[in-house]
Amino acid sequence: MKAIGFKENLPIDNVKSLQDIEIETPKATGRDILVEIKAVSVNPVDYKVRANRPAQGDQWSVIGWDATGIVKEIGDDVTLFKVGDEVWYAGDLTRQGSNAEYQLVDERIVGKKPTSLSHAEAAALPLTTLTAWEMLFDRLQVSKEDANKSILVIGAAGGVGSILVQLAKKLTKLNIIATASREETSDWLKELGADKVINHRNKLSEEFEKYQIPAPEYVVSLNGTEQHTAEIVKLIKPQGKFGFIDDPKIMNVMPFKGKAVSTHIELMFTRSMFQTEDMIEQHNILNEVSSLIDKGIIKTTLGENFGVINAENLRKAHAFLETGKAKGKIVLEGF
Repeated sequence: MKAIGFKENLPIDNVKSLQDIEIETPKATGRDILVEIKAVSVNPVDYKVRANRPAQGDQWSVIGWDATGIVKEIGDDVTLFKVGDEVWYAGDLTRQGSNAEYQLVDERIVGKKPTSLSHAEAAALPLTTLTAWEMLFDRLQVSKEDANKSILVIGAAGGVGSILVQLAKKLTKLNIIATASREETSDWLKELGADKVINHRNKLSEEFEKYQIPAPEYVVSLNGTEQHTAEIVKLIKPQGKFGFIDDPKIMNVMPFKGKAVSTHIELMFTRSMFQTEDMIEQHNILNEVSSLIDKGIIKTTLGENFGVINAENLRKAHAFLETGKAKGKIVLEGF
């Protein structure tokens, strides 16, 4: 089968950083399903793994953690899907990824693709949806009924923020303050449901004071956490909850002690990496969001379609994502 892989950790402007290859098509066993890939999207985890995780021995490393496709084969223990089903999922960090014609994935982290979206439109959502949902409802345990609280979402115009703002708007009664630094991304967030958009290039506390925004009970930082930590400590409400998803080199939580702020890290790969008892929750979340999409409550966060799935286009997608200027998600479609 066709795939895109690497053997060396190289800068994305090197043609060997991602290469078109041919590898053997895998077989489905146990709880695995074999999916014929129709579309994929690119996330920061893609370029982080490409740049830092060596391939095993002389084997090709195939990455990619968002996909839509059609079930072509099922393992003996599969009960949730049948051949021919259209599915979407974010995959497993410990296994070969979705940048291939076919991929094996455990049925417990797969959902039914929204019928109202194309494969490309749907591929933009699984990883970011799971990350946003788990952050809101598993980590921060946000109430869906409390109308007297607010959430600040830092770096909200990217993939995770674009779906997190929608989930918070549609499923909770929170007042949503989002941050962006460009008019284009600010307008995008207002369209998605943000009640107020402030500029994260300025001091956040000064932005809150300028617009007379009350202290938020919840703060979610999606990028630049290290540079914003002091401001978050200053503005978050005492006994609030703070969550982040990026990778600060140093994360000192002690400044939060005075306000008794709880700190939460979200990684949507945890359930599959450790085969947790509640691993099937990702199947349930994806199915619930699929239903919300088909009811017109949530919309795709597709930003740009970079064309067919090949090494050249994936290199372009990685390079653009590494600039930090993406609005919504970058997708690729078909082989």
